[in-house]
Amino acid sequence: MTSGFHVHGPHDHELEHAAQHGDDPMAGQLAVITAILATVGAMFSYMGGATQASAALAKNDAAIRKTEASDTWNYYQSKNIKQMLSEMAIEIVPPERREKIAQEIARYKSEKDPIMAKARKLEEEATEFDKKSEELMHQHHRWAQATTALQIAIAMAAISLLTRRRWLEWATLGVAGVGLIAGAMAFVHK
Repeated sequence: MTSGFHVHGPHDHELEHAAQHGDDPMAGQLAVITAILATVGAMFSYMGGATQASAALAKNDAAIRKTEASDTWNYYQSKNIKQMLSEMAIEIVPPERREKIAQEIARYKSEKDPIMAKARKLEEEATEFDKKSEELMHQHHRWAQATTALQIAIAMAAISLLTRRRWLEWATLGVAGVGLIAGAMAFVHK
Protein backbone atom coordinates (compact mmCIF):
# COMPACT_ATOMS: atom_id res chain seq x y z
CA MET A 1 0.00 0.00 0.00
CA THR A 2 1.59 3.25 -1.07
CA SER A 3 0.64 6.71 -0.28
CA GLY A 4 1.88 9.87 -1.98
CA PHE A 5 4.02 10.71 0.99
CA HIS A 6 7.83 10.10 0.72
CA VAL A 7 10.56 11.07 3.20
CA HIS A 8 14.17 11.63 2.07
CA GLY A 9 17.15 11.04 4.31
CA PRO A 10 20.15 13.42 4.10
CA HIS A 11 22.22 10.82 2.23
CA ASP A 12 19.46 10.23 -0.33
CA HIS A 13 19.17 13.95 -0.88
CA GLU A 14 22.93 14.26 -1.66
CA LEU A 15 22.80 11.33 -4.08
CA GLU A 16 19.83 12.82 -5.92
CA HIS A 17 21.51 16.22 -6.00
CA ALA A 18 24.73 14.75 -7.47
CA ALA A 19 22.75 12.78 -10.06
CA GLN A 20 20.67 15.78 -11.11
CA HIS A 21 23.35 18.48 -11.06
CA GLY A 22 26.35 16.71 -12.62
CA ASP A 23 29.54 15.33 -11.22
CA ASP A 24 32.08 17.07 -9.05
CA PRO A 25 34.64 18.73 -11.40
CA MET A 26 37.52 17.79 -9.11
CA ALA A 27 36.52 14.13 -9.23
CA GLY A 28 36.27 14.23 -13.01
CA GLN A 29 39.67 15.89 -13.37
CA LEU A 30 41.34 13.42 -11.04
CA ALA A 31 39.70 10.49 -12.80
CA VAL A 32 41.11 11.63 -16.15
CA ILE A 33 44.53 12.37 -14.64
CA THR A 34 44.59 8.96 -12.96
CA ALA A 35 43.62 7.16 -16.16
CA ILE A 36 46.33 8.96 -18.14
CA LEU A 37 48.96 8.32 -15.46
CA ALA A 38 48.02 4.64 -15.26
CA THR A 39 48.28 4.27 -19.04
CA VAL A 40 51.63 6.04 -19.28
CA GLY A 41 52.84 4.15 -16.21
CA ALA A 42 51.97 0.84 -17.85
CA MET A 43 53.99 1.80 -20.93
CA PHE A 44 56.93 2.89 -18.75
CA SER A 45 56.73 -0.37 -16.82
CA TYR A 46 56.80 -2.36 -20.05
CA MET A 47 59.83 -0.43 -21.29
CA GLY A 48 61.57 -0.96 -17.96
CA GLY A 49 61.05 -4.70 -18.21
CA ALA A 50 62.16 -4.79 -21.82
CA THR A 51 65.38 -2.90 -21.13
CA GLN A 52 66.11 -5.10 -18.13
CA ALA A 53 65.73 -8.22 -20.28
CA SER A 54 67.94 -6.69 -22.98
CA ALA A 55 70.57 -5.83 -20.37
CA ALA A 56 70.54 -9.43 -19.12
CA LEU A 57 70.93 -10.72 -22.68
CA ALA A 58 73.87 -8.38 -23.29
CA LYS A 59 75.49 -9.50 -20.03
CA ASN A 60 74.97 -13.11 -21.09
CA ASP A 61 76.58 -12.39 -24.48
CA ALA A 62 79.52 -10.78 -22.67
CA ALA A 63 79.97 -13.89 -20.52
CA ILE A 64 79.86 -16.11 -23.60
CA ARG A 65 82.49 -13.98 -25.37
CA LYS A 66 84.70 -14.01 -22.25
CA THR A 67 84.50 -17.79 -22.14
CA GLU A 68 85.29 -18.04 -25.85
CA ALA A 69 88.21 -15.63 -25.39
CA SER A 70 89.52 -17.67 -22.45
CA ASP A 71 89.28 -20.86 -24.49
CA THR A 72 91.05 -19.17 -27.39
CA TRP A 73 93.83 -17.88 -25.12
CA ASN A 74 94.23 -21.41 -23.73
CA TYR A 75 94.55 -22.71 -27.28
CA TYR A 76 97.13 -19.99 -27.99
CA GLN A 77 99.07 -21.02 -24.89
CA SER A 78 99.03 -24.67 -25.95
CA LYS A 79 100.56 -23.67 -29.29
CA ASN A 80 103.12 -21.55 -27.44
CA ILE A 81 104.06 -24.44 -25.14
CA LYS A 82 104.38 -26.80 -28.10
CA GLN A 83 106.60 -24.27 -29.84
CA MET A 84 108.79 -23.88 -26.74
CA LEU A 85 109.08 -27.66 -26.31
CA SER A 86 110.02 -28.00 -29.98
CA GLU A 87 112.63 -25.24 -29.59
CA MET A 88 114.15 -27.15 -26.66
CA ALA A 89 113.92 -30.45 -28.52
CA ILE A 90 115.77 -29.11 -31.56
CA GLU A 91 118.88 -28.84 -29.38
CA ILE A 92 118.80 -32.44 -28.20
CA VAL A 93 117.49 -34.47 -31.14
CA PRO A 94 119.76 -36.03 -33.72
CA PRO A 95 120.61 -33.71 -36.63
CA GLU A 96 118.45 -35.65 -39.13
CA ARG A 97 115.29 -34.80 -37.13
CA ARG A 98 116.09 -31.11 -36.63
CA GLU A 99 114.61 -30.05 -39.99
CA LYS A 100 111.24 -31.61 -39.14
CA ILE A 101 111.22 -29.96 -35.71
CA ALA A 102 112.19 -26.61 -37.27
CA GLN A 103 109.18 -26.94 -39.56
CA GLU A 104 106.97 -27.62 -36.52
CA ILE A 105 108.37 -24.52 -34.80
CA ALA A 106 107.59 -22.41 -37.87
CA ARG A 107 104.07 -23.89 -38.06
CA TYR A 108 103.39 -23.16 -34.38
CA LYS A 109 104.61 -19.57 -34.82
CA SER A 110 102.38 -19.03 -37.85
CA GLU A 111 99.35 -20.55 -36.12
CA LYS A 112 99.65 -18.40 -32.99
CA ASP A 113 99.08 -14.97 -34.57
CA PRO A 114 95.56 -15.66 -35.91
CA ILE A 115 94.64 -17.33 -32.61
CA MET A 116 95.85 -14.28 -30.67
CA ALA A 117 93.93 -11.94 -32.99
CA LYS A 118 90.75 -13.97 -32.49
CA ALA A 119 91.17 -13.95 -28.69
CA ARG A 120 91.65 -10.18 -28.64
CA LYS A 121 88.62 -9.68 -30.88
CA LEU A 122 86.51 -11.83 -28.52
CA GLU A 123 87.73 -9.79 -25.55
CA GLU A 124 86.76 -6.56 -27.33
CA GLU A 125 83.31 -7.97 -28.08
CA ALA A 126 82.90 -8.99 -24.43
CA THR A 127 83.84 -5.47 -23.34
CA GLU A 128 81.29 -3.98 -25.77
CA PHE A 129 78.54 -6.29 -24.52
CA ASP A 130 79.39 -5.39 -20.90
CA LYS A 131 79.21 -1.70 -21.79
CA LYS A 132 75.88 -2.20 -23.56
CA SER A 133 74.51 -4.09 -20.55
CA GLU A 134 75.52 -1.28 -18.19
CA GLU A 135 73.87 1.32 -20.43
CA LEU A 136 70.67 -0.72 -20.63
CA MET A 137 70.59 -1.21 -16.85
CA HIS A 138 70.95 2.55 -16.39
CA GLN A 139 68.05 3.03 -18.80
CA HIS A 140 66.06 0.37 -16.93
CA HIS A 141 66.60 2.28 -13.67
CA ARG A 142 65.29 5.45 -15.30
CA TRP A 143 62.16 3.61 -16.47
CA ALA A 144 61.72 2.21 -12.95
CA GLN A 145 62.07 5.70 -11.44
CA ALA A 146 59.51 7.04 -13.90
CA THR A 147 57.07 4.23 -13.15
CA THR A 148 57.48 4.68 -9.40
CA ALA A 149 56.86 8.44 -9.62
CA LEU A 150 53.68 7.84 -11.63
CA GLN A 151 52.48 5.25 -9.12
CA ILE A 152 53.05 7.74 -6.31
CA ALA A 153 51.17 10.39 -8.30
CA ILE A 154 48.21 8.01 -8.73
CA ALA A 155 48.15 7.36 -4.98
CA MET A 156 48.33 11.11 -4.34
CA ALA A 157 45.40 11.65 -6.71
CA ALA A 158 43.31 9.23 -4.65
CA ILE A 159 44.27 10.98 -1.41
CA SER A 160 43.54 14.36 -2.97
CA LEU A 161 40.08 13.17 -4.03
CA LEU A 162 39.32 11.74 -0.60
CA THR A 163 40.51 14.81 1.28
CA ARG A 164 39.28 17.35 -1.31
CA ARG A 165 42.55 19.26 -1.04
CA ARG A 166 43.37 21.23 -4.20
CA TRP A 167 47.03 21.61 -3.20
CA LEU A 168 47.32 17.81 -3.21
CA GLU A 169 45.96 17.79 -6.75
CA TRP A 170 48.74 20.21 -7.75
CA ALA A 171 51.28 18.06 -5.88
CA THR A 172 49.97 15.08 -7.82
CA LEU A 173 50.66 16.89 -11.07
CA GLY A 174 54.14 17.85 -9.84
CA VAL A 175 55.08 14.26 -8.98
CA ALA A 176 53.58 13.11 -12.28
CA GLY A 177 55.76 15.70 -14.03
CA VAL A 178 58.84 14.26 -12.32
CA GLY A 179 57.80 10.81 -13.55
CA LEU A 180 57.30 12.07 -17.09
CA ILE A 181 60.71 13.76 -17.06
CA ALA A 182 62.34 10.54 -15.82
CA GLY A 183 60.51 8.66 -18.57
CA ALA A 184 61.74 11.13 -21.18
CA MET A 185 65.29 10.73 -19.87
CA ALA A 186 64.96 6.95 -20.15
CA PHE A 187 63.64 7.32 -23.69
CA VAL A 188 66.63 9.42 -24.79
CA HIS A 189 69.06 7.20 -22.83
CA LYS A 190 70.18 9.77 -20.24
